[in-house]
Amino acid sequence: MGRFSKDSIVGVIGAGAMGSGIAQVAAMAGHKVIVFDTNEAALQKSEAALEKVLARLVEKGKIESVESITSKYTYASDLAAFKDCGLIIEAIIENLDIKKKVFADVEKVVSADCVLATNTSSLSVTSIAAACTKAERVLGLHFFNPAPLMALVEVVPAVQTDAAITAECKELMAAWKKVPVVAKDTPGFIVNRVARPFYGEAIRMMEEGIADMATIDWAMTEIGGFKMGPFTLTDYIGHDVNYVVTETVFQSFFYDPRYKPSFSQKRLLEAGWLGRKSGRGFYNYAEGTAQPEANKDTGLGNRITERIVAMLINEAVDALHLNIASAQDLEQAMTKGVNYPKGLLQWCDEWGADKCLNILDGLYNQYHEDRYRASVLLRRMAADKKKFMS
Repeated sequence: MGRFSKDSIVGVIGAGAMGSGIAQVAAMAGHKVIVFDTNEAALQKSEAALEKVLARLVEKGKIESVESITSKYTYASDLAAFKDCGLIIEAIIENLDIKKKVFADVEKVVSADCVLATNTSSLSVTSIAAACTKAERVLGLHFFNPAPLMALVEVVPAVQTDAAITAECKELMAAWKKVPVVAKDTPGFIVNRVARPFYGEAIRMMEEGIADMATIDWAMTEIGGFKMGPFTLTDYIGHDVNYVVTETVFQSFFYDPRYKPSFSQKRLLEAGWLGRKSGRGFYNYAEGTAQPEANKDTGLGNRITERIVAMLINEAVDALHLNIASAQDLEQAMTKGVNYPKGLLQWCDEWGADKCLNILDGLYNQYHEDRYRASVLLRRMAADKKKFMS
């Protein structure tokens, strides 16, 4: 693993759900871990939650004892505890100024060859790296929640990142039994960029009255084969998270209409209707509330599914065209990171690029919005009758 070994100490900044999950992954891979947080209550909560999780793993026979993992942990509220770490992973609030300050502070206490990683999902890794005097040792390691269960890690080199460090971190993530994919440092990386139409186009159709939420959710699960429909999923994620990512990606792409957020979702956020966690979002989760029935019209369901899937395919194709990631990594990201029923490039191959292009051009001709512009690579593949994955 190059610079990393089982003896490498891993520091995690932030004792919230994400940081705690990442620390657990590292500890279960055999590393000593140091979990840092300025909030003592957060550290105590993280420790208590870990013991519960480990007790369940002992019951299932996955680990020998709780102590076999907890003995690897140290909890700290002083950054000086990181002085012997080989890798630091930051998992705190998505605020660029705060992250930059933390990275600048951490760099003062760690060794010259310690690697510094951010778990950011939507901020510029390059900008975070610029806060450090040795920017070449900084990169993104974007885990998905819950980190112990989700296989995908997006490895995101900044403009300044040493290529050897990117390769060694990818190797380390594989050693941690994760599926690492390398993504260019552009807004949303792979998953949060490519997945936007799953939510955005579903909300658009609902707003236009093409179909209601229950019908769109039914179409995407029963016909599309997705684990959850877009409205159920955004309620599950929470609108405080999902809407903010959409807004961040939209702004970061210089207000490209493809990523435009919706007023419907913004109003839910403003109302405090954040989804399941608050008891209400697109759906009402109050006890005894009858959920709306879907209109199970197959023709309508097919039109809904084809429209959303064509938009998703177009995003994946455009990401490939712009060298955001390799075809293989794009497929892995969407199947392992958001559990899509199949890779989007494979889906395009099965449909034929011409079918996908016809759907998008039909929408563009109807709306005359840049939102529906097809990737130039999709046009080329349709014209040449080529496939992506063969």
